[in-house]
Amino acid sequence: MTNLRIVFLGTSGAMPSQRRSLPSIALRYGASLLLLDCGEGTQRQMVSAGVGFKEDFQVFISHLHGDHILGLPGLFYSMSMLGREEKVRVHGPPGLARSLDLMLESCQGAVSFPIEVHEVKGGETACDRGRYSVKTVWADHLVETLAYCFEEKPRQGRMLVDKLKEIGVPRGPLWGELQRGRNVNIQGRVIDPREVTGPRRPGRKIVYSGDTRPCEDVVKLAAAADVLIHDSSFDQSLTDRADLEGHSTCVQAAQVAKEASVGRLFLFHLSPRYHDDIDVLLDPARTIFPASEVPEDLASLEIPTREAPVLET
Repeated sequence: MTNLRIVFLGTSGAMPSQRRSLPSIALRYGASLLLLDCGEGTQRQMVSAGVGFKEDFQVFISHLHGDHILGLPGLFYSMSMLGREEKVRVHGPPGLARSLDLMLESCQGAVSFPIEVHEVKGGETACDRGRYSVKTVWADHLVETLAYCFEEKPRQGRMLVDKLKEIGVPRGPLWGELQRGRNVNIQGRVIDPREVTGPRRPGRKIVYSGDTRPCEDVVKLAAAADVLIHDSSFDQSLTDRADLEGHSTCVQAAQVAKEASVGRLFLFHLSPRYHDDIDVLLDPARTIFPASEVPEDLASLEIPTREAPVLET
């Protein structure tokens, strides 16, 4: 089993406070690190959280507002000072490459590793790494903004030990081959993994909205996700302001989570006005979606594997 952990590096929106840094989420998946947005101060939060720079390091930028991208130059220069040579892939909306070039050029420094920029439009797959993929839709903000879905590929079903013994497959490497979905040969008989494994098990799914008004495409993207991390910039009394500024209220985020039937909702991109009174956001959200939470900066969460079988079509 590959461990999957969410680390909330920064949960504020627009500006930081003493308690909360600017938006950034780290997903640690085995030997991979996926960074969702990179607000100013992200590298310090990574150090505080003990999030290392994995060889497979990818950054996913939701949009080009400063509170979501200004952490990139400092992060990349620190990685250079540490001698990194492996490529870093940066995904985001159109205009990302020019923005990143301008930021790095203005800092007049050198980066020791290649940076591969992948500009993405909503509805496209940002990356597919075999064991997982990251898909996108357009969110509904003031500028082009992507919502991202990390989705683990379905896993092989559990080994049917009694069936293996009945067929005569000896415990050992052959079991491992079958578990990896490969045929094996036993005394001239070819054993298909489907004969000796249970139903495939669904992979884990995490959705990150970026900044957004309530959006049907985000609801569809988040369908049955283990975790939804959703913009919740304002309380319900500021619904009109949220709409004007391209954000969601806590209640609207909870309604998205309920409609999408997600496992857990994390309210994110919180206005600094609430940093000492999160109940103003949390209590109304829980009346609609009880599994709502407000994460603290540097909190982390291990996502367990799913055991329910994948429904074959």
